[in-house]
Amino acid sequence: MKLKILIICSLLLPWLVPLANGQDSTGTTARPAQIAVQPPAPVGDLTARDSEDDNGHSISLSWSLSPDDAGGLKNVLGYKIFRAASKEGPFAERNVAASGINQYNDAGGSAEGDNDYMANNIDFYYKVQAITADSLVFADSPVFGPVQATGQWFNKARTTVLVFVICFMAVMLFFINKARSGADLFVRKLAGIEAVDEAIGRATEMGKPILYVLGLGTAADIATIASFTILGRVAKKVAEYQTRLIVPCNDPIVMSVAQETVRASYMDAGRPDAYKEDMVYFVTSLQFPYVAAVNGTMLRELPATNIYMGKFYAESLLLAETGALAGSIQIAGTDEIAQIPFFVVACDYTLIGEELYAASAYLGREPVLLGSLKAQDYAKAAVIVLSIIGIVAANVGWTRFVELFHITR
Repeated sequence: MKLKILIICSLLLPWLVPLANGQDSTGTTARPAQIAVQPPAPVGDLTARDSEDDNGHSISLSWSLSPDDAGGLKNVLGYKIFRAASKEGPFAERNVAASGINQYNDAGGSAEGDNDYMANNIDFYYKVQAITADSLVFADSPVFGPVQATGQWFNKARTTVLVFVICFMAVMLFFINKARSGADLFVRKLAGIEAVDEAIGRATEMGKPILYVLGLGTAADIATIASFTILGRVAKKVAEYQTRLIVPCNDPIVMSVAQETVRASYMDAGRPDAYKEDMVYFVTSLQFPYVAAVNGTMLRELPATNIYMGKFYAESLLLAETGALAGSIQIAGTDEIAQIPFFVVACDYTLIGEELYAASAYLGREPVLLGSLKAQDYAKAAVIVLSIIGIVAANVGWTRFVELFHITR
């Protein structure tokens, strides 16, 4: 009996296994029927216009959401934005916005060599496609166009900046005219500048020269230009006191300007005969050979005063340390923030950042420099006052005042 049951089961096994795996008798796997995705309703009210307050190369689009986005069939996953150069196409996909989003800023490159270059004053056509989970099921909007991107000459979002610039220019012109009329404009005294006269007098008493280093900047650097003004004042004092001046340069153009500056100062002092061409000389344009040459001059000449004004880099500490070993009074000024700590620790007086420019105006007494310096002081005071008022306004909820200074783009 048992043997008969075993034989029957062996015969039925090939038929029972496919049925257990969900297959029919022919061996074909039974699959659940797929639910067909219904086409969504297209977006409505598609509009496109040039983006405001920019240099062009951008078009802003907006549309009404598909009725099947949040309601209806609720099968909209997002919106594809297409752009074409003609109404008939071909349309190129620009981007995809998520469901619930009804606006898009189509911005392209502004240079003709850019991959995504978008030309101004060229007709463009747009359409927005409501997409679903099935890539074959979607709904296109009607084509909108033509529309062009154009640049605006003024960004209205920056009106506050324009107002401040106009106010600053008015204040600066006021002080420049006042300085030209001969008014004595007060400029806060700087200890480093006040020490220049003292240092020149000390050099005269000791019978030692004054070493003036213009740094490694070019003649076009602001710090070097300010240094020329200070050099003119120092050279004039040196000529009056009949002290020797040494100005080693690492740039031929800087040397030429420095020579003319020193020559003019000697003439202003009534001592053109005392000026010598070799006071200002070219050493080398290489950084560390120049430093080695200047350091050698310090150790040989033992100047009473070393003045470093201009743009300095890694050589600042090498120069200042050597000058300190030579026993010189040292006055330094630079706008290179990273080098200021080295000058502070190794020099007797240091002009920090903008003080170099202030020193140039203070010593030169040039009306344009004085006027701009006074205007900057008033502008800084205005910024401090407005910042304090802004902090108070933000804390008490006076948003209208805060929004005046909100620059969006």
